[in-house]
Amino acid sequence: MIRHVVLFKFKSGIDWSDPRAQAAERTAAQVGVEVPELHEWRHGRNVSDRPIAYDFLVEGLLDDMDAVGRYLVHPFHQDAITQWRDISNWVMVDVEA
Repeated sequence: MIRHVVLFKFKSGIDWSDPRAQAAERTAAQVGVEVPELHEWRHGRNVSDRPIAYDFLVEGLLDDMDAVGRYLVHPFHQDAITQWRDISNWVMVDVEA
Protein backbone atom coordinates (compact mmCIF):
# COMPACT_ATOMS: atom_id res chain seq x y z
CA MET A 1 0.00 0.00 0.00
CA ILE A 2 1.10 3.56 -0.73
CA ARG A 3 0.20 6.56 1.42
CA HIS A 4 0.05 9.67 -0.81
CA VAL A 5 0.29 12.97 1.11
CA VAL A 6 0.14 16.49 -0.35
CA LEU A 7 0.50 19.77 1.56
CA PHE A 8 -0.67 23.00 -0.10
CA LYS A 9 0.53 26.53 0.72
CA PHE A 10 -1.43 29.46 -0.66
CA LYS A 11 0.30 31.87 -2.98
CA SER A 12 0.68 35.45 -1.80
CA GLY A 13 -2.68 37.21 -1.55
CA ILE A 14 -4.74 34.02 -1.32
CA ASP A 15 -6.60 32.88 1.79
CA TRP A 16 -9.77 30.97 2.62
CA SER A 17 -11.96 33.99 1.85
CA ASP A 18 -11.00 33.64 -1.83
CA PRO A 19 -13.76 31.84 -3.79
CA ARG A 20 -11.07 29.93 -5.72
CA ALA A 21 -9.73 28.46 -2.47
CA GLN A 22 -13.24 27.45 -1.42
CA ALA A 23 -13.89 25.83 -4.81
CA ALA A 24 -10.56 23.96 -4.71
CA GLU A 25 -11.42 22.68 -1.23
CA ARG A 26 -14.84 21.44 -2.41
CA THR A 27 -13.23 19.67 -5.37
CA ALA A 28 -10.54 18.13 -3.15
CA ALA A 29 -13.24 16.79 -0.84
CA GLN A 30 -14.76 14.84 -3.75
CA VAL A 31 -11.56 13.27 -5.10
CA GLY A 32 -11.99 10.27 -2.80
CA VAL A 33 -15.49 9.69 -4.16
CA GLU A 34 -14.56 10.17 -7.81
CA VAL A 35 -11.24 8.29 -8.08
CA PRO A 36 -11.78 4.53 -7.66
CA GLU A 37 -8.11 3.73 -6.94
CA LEU A 38 -8.35 5.46 -3.54
CA HIS A 39 -9.12 3.19 -0.58
CA GLU A 40 -9.00 6.11 1.87
CA TRP A 41 -9.15 9.86 1.34
CA ARG A 42 -8.67 12.60 3.92
CA HIS A 43 -8.51 16.33 3.47
CA GLY A 44 -8.52 19.34 5.73
CA ARG A 45 -7.57 22.89 6.51
CA ASN A 46 -4.62 23.64 8.72
CA VAL A 47 -5.62 24.85 12.20
CA SER A 48 -2.14 25.97 13.30
CA ASP A 49 -0.94 29.57 13.07
CA ARG A 50 2.75 28.60 12.99
CA PRO A 51 4.63 30.38 10.18
CA ILE A 52 6.00 27.13 8.74
CA ALA A 53 2.53 25.57 8.48
CA TYR A 54 0.92 24.74 5.16
CA ASP A 55 -2.72 25.64 4.50
CA PHE A 56 -4.34 22.40 3.36
CA LEU A 57 -3.71 18.66 3.28
CA VAL A 58 -4.92 15.77 1.18
CA GLU A 59 -3.99 12.18 1.98
CA GLY A 60 -4.92 9.01 0.16
CA LEU A 61 -4.24 5.30 0.39
CA LEU A 62 -3.65 3.34 -2.82
CA ASP A 63 -2.62 -0.24 -3.62
CA ASP A 64 0.73 0.46 -5.28
CA MET A 65 2.61 2.90 -7.50
CA ASP A 66 0.65 1.71 -10.55
CA ALA A 67 -2.54 2.79 -8.76
CA VAL A 68 -0.86 6.12 -7.91
CA GLY A 69 -0.15 6.57 -11.61
CA ARG A 70 -3.80 5.97 -12.52
CA TYR A 71 -4.92 8.35 -9.76
CA LEU A 72 -2.59 11.06 -11.03
CA VAL A 73 -4.06 11.06 -14.54
CA HIS A 74 -7.71 10.59 -13.53
CA PRO A 75 -9.74 13.47 -15.06
CA PHE A 76 -11.30 14.50 -11.74
CA HIS A 77 -7.89 14.60 -10.07
CA GLN A 78 -6.55 16.62 -13.01
CA ASP A 79 -9.35 19.15 -12.47
CA ALA A 80 -8.37 19.41 -8.80
CA ILE A 81 -4.73 19.95 -9.77
CA THR A 82 -5.71 22.78 -12.12
CA GLN A 83 -7.66 24.54 -9.37
CA TRP A 84 -4.88 24.20 -6.78
CA ARG A 85 -2.13 25.20 -9.22
CA ASP A 86 -3.76 28.60 -9.69
CA ILE A 87 -3.78 29.41 -5.97
CA SER A 88 -1.00 27.41 -4.28
CA ASN A 89 2.29 25.63 -4.33
CA TRP A 90 2.61 22.17 -2.85
CA VAL A 91 4.88 19.42 -1.68
CA MET A 92 4.09 15.74 -1.71
CA VAL A 93 5.38 12.37 -0.61
CA ASP A 94 4.44 8.78 -1.46
CA VAL A 95 5.43 6.30 1.26
CA GLU A 96 4.87 2.61 1.80
CA ALA A 97 2.08 2.13 4.29
